[in-house]
Amino acid sequence: MKKIIFSIALSTVLFAACNDELDLDNPNAPKTAAYWSTEDHAVEGINAVYNSLLIDGYYMRMTPALTDGRGDDFKGDSPWLDLIQVANFTILPTSGPVQWMWSAYYQQVFRANQVLTYVPEIEMDEALRDRCLGQAYFLRGLAYFHLVTNFEKVPLILSVPVEEEEYYEPTATQEVIWEQIISDFSNAQEMLPVDYASVDGPDHQQKGRATKGAATGFLGKSYLYTRKWPQAAAEFRKLIEGPEVNIYGLMDNYRDNFSPGAENNKESLFEVQFATPEEVGGTVMNYGGEPGSNWRQVSSVGHTYAMDGYGYSDFLPTRWVYEEFKKEKTMDGKSDPRLLATIASYEPGDNSTTVYGGTPWPHAEGAIYPRKYTHDGLEGYTTESQGGVERSGINYRLMRYADVLLMYAEALNEMGQTSDAYNYIQQVRDRASLPDLSVVKPGMGQDEMRDQIAHERTTELSIESIRIHDIIRWGWLYDEEKLAELKQRDADFVSWSPGKEYLPIPQTELDINPNLEPNSAN
Repeated sequence: MKKIIFSIALSTVLFAACNDELDLDNPNAPKTAAYWSTEDHAVEGINAVYNSLLIDGYYMRMTPALTDGRGDDFKGDSPWLDLIQVANFTILPTSGPVQWMWSAYYQQVFRANQVLTYVPEIEMDEALRDRCLGQAYFLRGLAYFHLVTNFEKVPLILSVPVEEEEYYEPTATQEVIWEQIISDFSNAQEMLPVDYASVDGPDHQQKGRATKGAATGFLGKSYLYTRKWPQAAAEFRKLIEGPEVNIYGLMDNYRDNFSPGAENNKESLFEVQFATPEEVGGTVMNYGGEPGSNWRQVSSVGHTYAMDGYGYSDFLPTRWVYEEFKKEKTMDGKSDPRLLATIASYEPGDNSTTVYGGTPWPHAEGAIYPRKYTHDGLEGYTTESQGGVERSGINYRLMRYADVLLMYAEALNEMGQTSDAYNYIQQVRDRASLPDLSVVKPGMGQDEMRDQIAHERTTELSIESIRIHDIIRWGWLYDEEKLAELKQRDADFVSWSPGKEYLPIPQTELDINPNLEPNSAN
């Protein structure tokens, strides 16, 4: 492991008390162990852990881009070779963007470990201490969730190393990493509040912090990814039926989940808090390194995905995913409304002939582009207000209630309760005004339901950094028939070879850490 990861000075990131969202700012950056002595330090310390989510390797840009790019719903369309090679599974261990992702995740691990090491020794309000520790467990679990799903097997670091000492942690197995992720989310679930409206302290009323519901959702997802179906179902059931955390629901307007006008809504279990310079100031892009008071808090996803003429257009939706939305009409004979919230295309019958600021469709009639997480078509946004990479303040939603419903249906189906899965799928379909699945496809068997859930997850969750992880955990790449389908849908899969579904361990890390093992992608 690169030693710089373990010598980063703690960055304190304060929340603005006058704002009801997670506004990140930074005073000065004091040194590690000598720093931790007051309640304020505990709060500033956990705020610093959130800060890692805002940098380029994490959700500012590269985590969505390098995850979406590998799915069958997205394909590379960039002059940047790294992005093309990630999309077609030929990326090299020397890739800069891959290194940025690795470093961002371990930066978050390092900061969370400091909170978990030093905050228990601080004399402070016990309830506030539990909330700080619960958030640290959640954010460390989240970092390792990203590490194991993107890099297959990685070092497991759970303590703060002694300063000035070399520290070379060996690679852990996937099983050990998943055990730790489940433990971290379980601890977070026990220690976090349902929300921050009723807590007393400096975090009162603040949105954007991890909650019991967020921990429950990711705990269920971790059980699902490790094929522990009953445990996964039990956690999702708490969110759907439980007396304590069933506070979530579906937004009436699907696109509210990807716009800046309805952030931290009832459908969102956890989201990364971005903001424009007009909202929070800042003159320096938040690409990475130690944050300063002049840091911006913007997302680059919108500009990276936006169509030609309005952004980089580094990726395009596949024609296959476009056609998935066309498979069914709504109850009143219209197109699935999620199509034009996900994909920008010329659909005269669905009022999609304009883009930013009412500009007429500027491309060929058959062209399609990403729309989700861009400003395209959002009321009040013009070409000028988009302003390029520096202007997007759209929060990134890491888990939505719709995903919980579909994951619960999947767990039920895998447990042999296929007939019970219909209801939870239909709740998602109802928002899209699609016909009753139990009427149009009654009596499906387990295998048929698996394929149906895969379709439902495609139309609901495309371009949300999920699809490649579904493909991997379902084993499609090692199923001859499914692999042939993937190659038909997206030519990027033609160059896939076993193990390359993961990102390679960065070469810089392998060169520095003698105990670090390559993964199957190296």
